[in-house]
Amino acid sequence: MSKRVLAATHNREKLAELSRILAPYGVEVLPCGDGELLASIVEDGATFEENALIKARAVFAAKGIPTIADDSGLCVDALGGAPGVYSARYMGEGTSYRVKNAAIIASLNNIGEQARTASFRCAVALVTSKGEHVFTGRCDGVIGYEPRGENGFGYDPIFYVDGRTTAERTDEEKDAISHRGRALRALAQAIDTLL
Repeated sequence: MSKRVLAATHNREKLAELSRILAPYGVEVLPCGDGELLASIVEDGATFEENALIKARAVFAAKGIPTIADDSGLCVDALGGAPGVYSARYMGEGTSYRVKNAAIIASLNNIGEQARTASFRCAVALVTSKGEHVFTGRCDGVIGYEPRGENGFGYDPIFYVDGRTTAERTDEEKDAISHRGRALRALAQAIDTLL
């Protein structure tokens, strides 16, 4: 039996990733389809978990359908964990990831490979009439000296794991190691009892 959840996102790449990772578990991810509602949500949480819950709660309250929301970002150790929960809004709303990626690389200009450690982190919240649940995932890597790869989105071209960026991997290769893939697989394994 197919399990249906709404996704509290207007990011098409993220929606495709959510659908792709959850489909093998019989979970159908539906777009929220309400841009006005999504635009009205203020993500003012201090953590990825708090922001994911804010989004999932708002969409579930408006639609009454089990809702998932993810909040995720890049945490660069040498930058004190920045951009962190501000990853999407880093350097201001509307700044392209090409500009953001170049700025992060430039800020690590005089830092050797050992100190370029970073992690992608993700929290996925599920809100239903039965309650609220949060699942987390993490992928550790390093910030490279130049962007590489055409796949993926966001900070993928500068985040290297075992010598390759997440933007140089196929969708399947990325999903296998990604922060979002790990959080969503944890959700998928528990979803039968949560819906």
